[in-house]
Amino acid sequence: MKSQLNYYLSRLSADLPASIVVFLVALPLCLGIALASGAPLFSGIIAGIVGGIVVAWASGSQLSVSGPAAGLTVIVANGIESLGSFAAFSLSLLCAGLLQIALGFLNAGAIAAFFPASVIKGMLAAIGLILIIKQTPHATGYDNSYTGDESYMQETARSSFFELFESLRGITPTVTLVSLVALLILIVWDSRLIKSVVWLRMIPAPLLAVIWGVSYNLLAIRYAPDWAISTQHLVSLPELGSTEALIQQLSWPDFSQLANRNIYKIGATLAIIASLETLLSVEAVDKLDPYKRVTPNNRELKAQGLGNMLCALSGGLPITAVIVRSSANINAGGQTRIACFVHGILLLISVLFFAEQLNAIPLACLAAILLQTGFKLAKPALFLEFYRKGWNQFLPFVITVAAILITDLLQGIAIGMACGFFFVLKANYHEAITLTEHGSSYLLRMHKDVSFLNKVLLRHCLERVEDNSDLIIDGVRAGFIDHDILETIAEFMQVAPERNIAVELHGLNIDKLIRSSGH
Repeated sequence: MKSQLNYYLSRLSADLPASIVVFLVALPLCLGIALASGAPLFSGIIAGIVGGIVVAWASGSQLSVSGPAAGLTVIVANGIESLGSFAAFSLSLLCAGLLQIALGFLNAGAIAAFFPASVIKGMLAAIGLILIIKQTPHATGYDNSYTGDESYMQETARSSFFELFESLRGITPTVTLVSLVALLILIVWDSRLIKSVVWLRMIPAPLLAVIWGVSYNLLAIRYAPDWAISTQHLVSLPELGSTEALIQQLSWPDFSQLANRNIYKIGATLAIIASLETLLSVEAVDKLDPYKRVTPNNRELKAQGLGNMLCALSGGLPITAVIVRSSANINAGGQTRIACFVHGILLLISVLFFAEQLNAIPLACLAAILLQTGFKLAKPALFLEFYRKGWNQFLPFVITVAAILITDLLQGIAIGMACGFFFVLKANYHEAITLTEHGSSYLLRMHKDVSFLNKVLLRHCLERVEDNSDLIIDGVRAGFIDHDILETIAEFMQVAPERNIAVELHGLNIDKLIRSSGH
């Protein structure tokens, strides 16, 4: 225990500055993701606090940062709308947390390995496009469907296309100006020129975007009131000032919805997607870790499950391990979980004592941050990259994107998975067995596990073997050979003497072949 304490204390000089950077990146993202999710803005802050203070210690990762994730915005928005209230959605989140903990105890940490990379990237690209579609109204100040800050959300991206076009016709000039300049700041700060200057690279671009929006509005209010941004386009957080006031803002799940089947459907969806995003994020973080530490995946699932249960019981958004904030932590020099923990403390202090300052942030700045996030997830170079990889990678990728936009996230992923598995089976079908010919000699080689799906290919190869020849059947490299395959080989060996074909077996059990042929 003492050695662990010394370990963390010895790295405080690196972790504390990193925690400030992570806090500055996380604050606008927590608010922006709550906005994009159609949830109360305060729920994003709660999720960030839980991710920093609780999950940082429950997790086995030293560098991963947990909090509300852009990848879950569509599920959250759909869940709130279909269930009718955020409190009912919190009950789904509670179920999701319980399921994640169960997955951890069931050693399901390897679940990410079963999802093709093309489908995962397609899911993220679709989420990026949906973020762009759904944030454009906030970026342009479109008011027609507002009943608050974020209720313009519709069931899917498909139904949001109408609002996208409407928002382009109902532009509010001041809001649009703020969002465009904020977006320009984010783009410039992401350039190679800025990144080449160490001290500039340490300043988070989202913070600059927020400072621009707040400064513009304060100056406009004082010198040009007609160009000021109205209150409905600003962040609206309760001014707390004390822990008692904070406790009053917390909300419980709506347990009266326990009989609602949709609660459990949405909970299962949340658990699967949040677990997948977490596992993929920690895998990426481990690759970025200068010390090459490896995160125990099953412990990570339990930690995320605990965090999501606490979020559900306090009115927070779902959380996952998030790669953007984790990368910021690593780039800022963070070395241990202290950086993530302190960032959670800073979030707590900010909402307790600085809510008035936070309420001066224009929603257009948060929309700009999420527009850039959406572009990074769905940038054209990604589509070109998969096109160059070939149709077996490009089609599952683009079909996943299209399916999510046309249906919803869960159905789209299922369609993408089906497409991905089709190409996997197709590749396995053609690569599992090969037949090479050298004069009157043939070599039939099994390169990997051979299942009943390869029986037609095997029969086709055996038919190509001509009479009066020699055939070597090599199964040394095959880890598994299905009974149907053995039976097909046994049947061929039965008729081979009649065609004067000499068969030689390598790595195959002759007795098993004979038994499978019934002789």
